[in-house]
Amino acid sequence: MDFSLTEEQGAIFDMARSFGAEQIAPHARDWEAEGTIPKALWQEVGALGFGGLYVSEENGGAGLTRLESTLVFEALSQSCASVAAFLSIHNMCARMIDAYGSDEMQARVLPSALTMDTVLSYCLTEPGSGSDAAALKTRAERTNEGWTLTGTKAFISGGGYSDAYIVMARSGEDSPRGISAYLVEDGANGLSFGGLEDKMGWRSQPTRQVQLDNCDIPAANLLGNEGEGFKYAMAGLDGGRLNISACSLGAAQAALDATLAYMGERKAFGQAIDQFQALQFKLADCEIELEAARTFLRHAAWALDTGQPDATKRCAMAKAFVTEAAGRVADTCLQLHGGYGYLADYGIEKIVRDLRVHRILEGTNEIMRVIVARQMLAAR
Repeated sequence: MDFSLTEEQGAIFDMARSFGAEQIAPHARDWEAEGTIPKALWQEVGALGFGGLYVSEENGGAGLTRLESTLVFEALSQSCASVAAFLSIHNMCARMIDAYGSDEMQARVLPSALTMDTVLSYCLTEPGSGSDAAALKTRAERTNEGWTLTGTKAFISGGGYSDAYIVMARSGEDSPRGISAYLVEDGANGLSFGGLEDKMGWRSQPTRQVQLDNCDIPAANLLGNEGEGFKYAMAGLDGGRLNISACSLGAAQAALDATLAYMGERKAFGQAIDQFQALQFKLADCEIELEAARTFLRHAAWALDTGQPDATKRCAMAKAFVTEAAGRVADTCLQLHGGYGYLADYGIEKIVRDLRVHRILEGTNEIMRVIVARQMLAAR
């Protein structure tokens, strides 16, 4: 059993970390204040091949494994978890088109999605259906030209910002088998957006409701087969949970690195505060938690890459464990900074705010525990 990264995997991590340090970190606070991410950044990201991390090489993607992809998100999140998490959403959508889209859709959409000239967003959650995603109410009706969609999607990262949206809508019966997936391109007749949400964290990501009022799309924009949308959505979530865990890990590591540096400089009672054993214990606890989280995450990614029968369970366990451990570490780092941790200039409070939502999205951590317990009982 070899836990080391290959030379190529190490190079992927280093490239992403360097890009983040040079192109994201210096601007992260400004983008948060402005409530948006410049579109030009995504074209630079696309030039690195990060617009289709696990899109197949046959379709022009990087063809990375899930483990290798988590390295990218962990590295980028050391500069800004909000930016890295938005990239994760785009990649999930691109992979769905790669895996389930028709040849025509792949040829039409993927080239510009891979360069990130086309930015993709994902629309599953609704005002009345979060954890109970299969209860969604958005309807899709056949027309002579294609489909008409009616409904509202909530908490959509990139709402009113992205160039196209993968939308889950009910085209059939009131069960998961009645849900289909559709590609809705910006500018479609009947597509509009709610006001910009004022959020605790992830503030650089524009988040709005996506409103579909008799929104007309062509027949060719049905993604995959009718009635299989919910299956596609659930398949994408395993990888999404790994990605958001990686984003948590990278941001918490950045907080810990900054805290180590700060504690060596900050003096109290005649010495640097990193010389107080009580505070050293806190540092050690943070290191232990992050190393355990990193090992857990990479093992879950291995399980998904190799098709292990319990991969979904392992992804759920990793998501719950890593996001909670990262949240504790970030909070501890703020505490170790004292009052300075509460100031935006030091960057720690932003990490604390950004990481809080990671325990909610991609399936709440309570739902992660439901998944784990059900599989435990089924295997009894």
